[in-house]
Amino acid sequence: MSALAQLSTVVLDCSDPGPLAEFYRAITGWEVTSGDADCVYLGGDGVQLALVRVEGHRPPSWPGPDKQAHLDFHVADVDEAVGRLLALGATKPGFQPGDGQWVVLADPQGHLLCLSPRG
Repeated sequence: MSALAQLSTVVLDCSDPGPLAEFYRAITGWEVTSGDADCVYLGGDGVQLALVRVEGHRPPSWPGPDKQAHLDFHVADVDEAVGRLLALGATKPGFQPGDGQWVVLADPQGHLLCLSPRG
């Protein structure tokens, strides 16, 4: 079956796109492709990540029913990546499902992401 569409961009609502773009730039190594005070696009590997200012944005609770989506990242060394992301402002919630198969973090504005070993 041929694809009907190709994913081009994942968009995250946030309170302040600039600093959050720097956080995700540090994770992905992607460059800013466009942006202003209200929206920043990072691009690489054929997919973009857009961070868009939404006044009054509130991050999801974790664990909680209001979590809509999260990002998964494969990393060479989970412990090293966790340490580096914590130093960049991420937080590590107490609730960690998955029996150690991955680590849940929240970015500096509360969006959830998971780190798992590169397979």
